[in-house]
Amino acid sequence: MIRPGVTFSLWMAIAILVVLNDFVGDTWIAATLSVRAVEWYKALVPMPYVMMMAIFHARRTMGSQWFEAALLAALLWPTSTALVDFLYARLAYEEGAEAFLDRFGIWWGAPYPLLLLVLFASPLLVGWALARHR
Repeated sequence: MIRPGVTFSLWMAIAILVVLNDFVGDTWIAATLSVRAVEWYKALVPMPYVMMMAIFHARRTMGSQWFEAALLAALLWPTSTALVDFLYARLAYEEGAEAFLDRFGIWWGAPYPLLLLVLFASPLLVGWALARHR
């Protein structure tokens, strides 16, 4: 069953965690680690939380329309999280779009695309796994 309210609520929880994690990374962690290490911290720490939210989402949307519900989450979560991340950087540090787009620089080892990939794939993979074992 498709439940947009559940999808949105879980995304809101993810967005809050990502912004708070970015804040901690930019203030406390940045003082002791290199820029690359802070970027890895900001990408890796939310991943288990994202997987947990994907499990909650899959359990709440089980049924014949599990794929549609998972696809809704897979399309909403990474795009809107990237938007919230951009707004956080813009409002907190007055960074421009070029600084935000630099986070996607896989040529220098930027881990941010990995976080977006997990945000996209986790609802689909967890939904598929739970639907298969039903």
